[in-house]
Amino acid sequence: MSKNYYNQIIHILQELHKGFPTYNMGRHLSTALDEYGCNIWGMTDKEMEYVLYKYKSQLEMDVPHTDDDNELDRIIKDGMDLDNILKEEEEDGNY
Repeated sequence: MSKNYYNQIIHILQELHKGFPTYNMGRHLSTALDEYGCNIWGMTDKEMEYVLYKYKSQLEMDVPHTDDDNELDRIIKDGMDLDNILKEEEEDGNY
């Protein structure tokens, strides 16, 4: 029995919706198909399935970015205090 690429495409889209519920379908399709520009009319179901699978894999490997303002503030504060941190390391012999 041959692989049904149409059903695989639907399955991948369902997985994307489940894994990334804040992203709408337009965002997923637009991002996944961006490199094809307007020439998606001639894509086969097999090509579409591959592109969506590759896109989904890339999303899953991406490190989640935090919206936590406290973390950003801590990074900025640590950066401003870098001289003191380096001086402490030199005094301890850890450089």
